[in-house]
Amino acid sequence: SLWEILNLRLVQFLGFGSEQAKSIMRDDSVAVNVRDDWRQPVKVIRPIYAEIPARVAGVTRPDLAGAIEMAFEGRRVGVYREEDDLLPIIARAPEEERSDVYNMNSVQIWSSGTNRAVPFSQVTSTVQTVSDDNIIRRLNRMRAIKAQTDQAYGTSETLRLRIAPAIEAIELPAGYQLEWQGEYKSSRDGQAALASKIPPIFVFMVLVVILLFDRLKQPAIIYLTVPLAIIGVTVGLLVTKQPFGFMALLGILSLSGMLIKNSIMLIDETDGLIREGMDRYKAVVQAGVSRSRPVAMAALTTMLGMIPLFQDAFFVALAVTIVFGLGFATVLTLIVVPVLYAVFFRIPNPDGSRRESVGPPGGVFEEAPS
Repeated sequence: SLWEILNLRLVQFLGFGSEQAKSIMRDDSVAVNVRDDWRQPVKVIRPIYAEIPARVAGVTRPDLAGAIEMAFEGRRVGVYREEDDLLPIIARAPEEERSDVYNMNSVQIWSSGTNRAVPFSQVTSTVQTVSDDNIIRRLNRMRAIKAQTDQAYGTSETLRLRIAPAIEAIELPAGYQLEWQGEYKSSRDGQAALASKIPPIFVFMVLVVILLFDRLKQPAIIYLTVPLAIIGVTVGLLVTKQPFGFMALLGILSLSGMLIKNSIMLIDETDGLIREGMDRYKAVVQAGVSRSRPVAMAALTTMLGMIPLFQDAFFVALAVTIVFGLGFATVLTLIVVPVLYAVFFRIPNPDGSRRESVGPPGGVFEEAPS
């Protein structure tokens, strides 16, 4: 039938595409244990339905399939209840009649059209022994086959990026599609689930900082320093050759909280010194000097605590993100926060001198101190 032809072509193409993908994986020296999830084909006995004689005898394909099932595998005809257990009632031929495949010729098929039994040989043209897929996997109700591999060392994302161009170049007929799953899909799903919760939490954090200072300039300075961590994170991931996955994203979120804490320490100390009557410029300098040690020591202890995770395959991206991001951002925070504070609050340097350009007659400009 047309359905069997299409069904056969579908299975054949899935197997062909899987073999192409597995061949690409085997060519990579890091890929090991290359396999798919359909297992090996098995030998099956397939009766060939004789269309014209079967129609004359009033036997349909379901009638033939049901008779063979009843004779060998058995058919569920009812359920027996024993307390809380439901036991299926299976009707099938005696063991001596279903233990030999040659007994298939003696199977009688009941014809609903003529109300009589028809011999098996009358409605079949031949019996073939063919190779067939014993297990056919489905994904979202669609037939699918997974070509899988493990990495001998490194990360799966590094291996995926290396073999992805060749696998994605496989030509697919209309109606077929390729999806990356495994660790890649799990990481993407985790990032998507995390991204949906970040905006409300971020808004809550901003509101907390605004309520803490009761102003807008200090929170603006604090959150302008958070992106400085991206510099260190980028350097760290490039040096250690780690992918930016879910664990790295989790490390950035943790890192942002640490940087916000350091900025709050600096700004709160500056505001406190100004409230005590200290000159604003001296307060900015004094706060940066007095808070540099606790900020640096807190960052250093955190970095030292994360370094042992460099040997862990699962947490290495998280550790690299925090160590490099916190190290770079801490140094930059001690410089950028005082500068932004002085810019936002327009604090001049009393020891410096501003020079203005004055245009005397003749068109010659002279610089005069203010």
